[in-house]
Amino acid sequence: MVDETEIGVEVVYALPQWQKIIALKVVPGTTAFDAACRSGVQDMFPDIDLENSDMGVFGKVIKPRDYQLQEGDRVEIYRPLIADPKEVRKKRAAAKASKTA
Repeated sequence: MVDETEIGVEVVYALPQWQKIIALKVVPGTTAFDAACRSGVQDMFPDIDLENSDMGVFGKVIKPRDYQLQEGDRVEIYRPLIADPKEVRKKRAAAKASKTA
């Protein structure tokens, strides 16, 4: 029997070499932060700091403590950036320009 008072969501965390997708059922009104905590992802990846991690739903950054999940939502826990993407692009463009000069 399916409990119609719960909705299905996923919590996702990815490392460069692999990702973990955790499916769970939550009650309507559950926040993305609460789902991330309930998922057990922090037990699998002890280095995650859920209190301070940026999160999103389907690639859109959200406020995890405010965002109430909908059926089928995928909560993505983002890792901190190692390098500033703008700086990486600038360096790549400069290197390419010096090769063509």
